[in-house]
Amino acid sequence: MAEKYYFTSESVTSGHPDKICDMIADSILDEAIRQDPESHMAVEATIKDDLIIVYGEAGTKAEIDYEKIALNVLKEIGYDEEYHVLVKVNRQSAEINSAVAHDEISAGDQGIMFGYACDETPELMPFAINTAHKLAARLEEVRRNDSRLRPDGKTQVTACYENGVLKGIDTIVISTQHTKDITQEELRELMIKEVITPVVDPKYIDENTKYLINPSGSFILGGSFGDSGTTGRKIVVDTYGGYAPIGGGCFSSKDPTKVDRSAAYYARYVCRNIVANHLAHKCQIELSYAIGKAEPVSVYVTSFGTSEYSDDELQKIVMKNFNFSVSNIISELDLRRPIYRKTVNYGHFGKADMPWEQFKKIEL
Repeated sequence: MAEKYYFTSESVTSGHPDKICDMIADSILDEAIRQDPESHMAVEATIKDDLIIVYGEAGTKAEIDYEKIALNVLKEIGYDEEYHVLVKVNRQSAEINSAVAHDEISAGDQGIMFGYACDETPELMPFAINTAHKLAARLEEVRRNDSRLRPDGKTQVTACYENGVLKGIDTIVISTQHTKDITQEELRELMIKEVITPVVDPKYIDENTKYLINPSGSFILGGSFGDSGTTGRKIVVDTYGGYAPIGGGCFSSKDPTKVDRSAAYYARYVCRNIVANHLAHKCQIELSYAIGKAEPVSVYVTSFGTSEYSDDELQKIVMKNFNFSVSNIISELDLRRPIYRKTVNYGHFGKADMPWEQFKKIEL
């Protein structure tokens, strides 16, 4: 008897309150790195109603107008309300700085990071999160060209598998903020015609596929006036949609000396290239680091039995081809650049132009 199961992942648009805060944090980081590539930053944001709080630690020579950046982000996203900004940013702890700032860069904190890749999609990402991101990106595009739609939105995709093989989509959920000028019937028709149909390959849809469009009904009050937001709360959306483990540390706001971010990017780079070099259909890696140490405490690679190589053999291949020191990660991926705003929306992984998504020929 075939084993049938379902797996669901979600994504959100740029107007989601948590993503507003991620964008503020990474816009601040990009400005700091643009002026001072050696910046050590961990400046986050929280938003509720018309109040934005920007807070954290900054070790940088850059002159940063935190209020201006935060207000510009809200405007760019498409919110036209009046907001107020409270800033509380201190210098980075001297103890943390001394632990990191050696001749060879050391990890800025302890922690675990996971990387993952699979050949379900051309992006080498799990199908459900990949599709949810594409739907959210398309929803954003449609929203920016239709005054009846507003910035806050979510998407969700439930994929159906049989014996581990993707068979199709069971359910698509789209919730979008809107004005009073559109009915729920018009909204459903618009979402199916302009968002779902252009994105989803018809081979994954059948007569049993369910479309849940604004299932709660009216969604006029959104953004920070409908909910609060904080940097780093969408870590599953940012990674693999729950299909693989997550380390627990967020990405946005952190400069590349923070291994929560840079080592997670490198872990993705490793797994992506194991799959891209056809050494496995799936690959997962766990890394762990200790504050003040340049090399990882542990490295663990598995292919879930999808490789002609054993996990032990695969691990030896990985260690031969990749260098997990913090200095090398920053250097090999060229991470001291203002590239982080581009990571905020629709996942940090699977974007072809990011350095951790590039192909590397692996030597056996």
